[in-house]
Amino acid sequence: MLEEIRPHLAELRVRLMKSAASLLVFFFVAFAFWEPLLQWIMVPLRESLAEGSEVIAYKMGEQFFVAVIVSFFASLMISLPVIFYQLWSFVAPGLYENEKKMVIPFVVSATFMFTMGAAFAYFVVFPYGFQYLVNFGGQTIQAMISIGEYLGFFLKLIFGFGVSFELPVFAFFLASVGLIDDQSLIGFFRYAVLIIFVFAALLTPPDILTQFLMAGPLIILYGVSILIVRMVNPAE
Repeated sequence: MLEEIRPHLAELRVRLMKSAASLLVFFFVAFAFWEPLLQWIMVPLRESLAEGSEVIAYKMGEQFFVAVIVSFFASLMISLPVIFYQLWSFVAPGLYENEKKMVIPFVVSATFMFTMGAAFAYFVVFPYGFQYLVNFGGQTIQAMISIGEYLGFFLKLIFGFGVSFELPVFAFFLASVGLIDDQSLIGFFRYAVLIIFVFAALLTPPDILTQFLMAGPLIILYGVSILIVRMVNPAE
């Protein structure tokens, strides 16, 4: 058993090392531009801050760790095509020849959908969510936002939405290899809605608006996935 698994573990290590190398290279490039990147990340927050509120760093060395996290975030976003390609290369040996040729559509669509999810979070969810959270109780409490906490919150939502928007892509490729069909997705719909709302509640702040801003698109994407799977692998 161990002998059968060992080649797969070796292949996985190679793919992980190539992905890590890409991240490392782009990390050092991004580190040279961490300040403008941070300014861009902070735009939704600054637009929501009331007069007198500030963004602060209150821990020793927090500015440095913020620079590192921002650079890693940028390197990860830039490295997405490489990471998706390595993921496909890892699973490709188990696919048929015609399925192996779908590497470019997979890499392009997966990168595009992740970027769309991140953009939806940045341009739609953040302005409403931050406006509510930052100014709640503003008559009595003046907000002093920790840059480290804000960055962690920002990245959690960015990656949460990015991964969530991959649903149609993975549904397409699972249907292409015959693992799911449209009827299986339809039958699972009620459970999917419950899972989506639990997922949204875990990732978003404890306010209904932000949770619905995440759960709503996910439910729509699940419906889109059903239509995609129906075209690719309809139930007989």
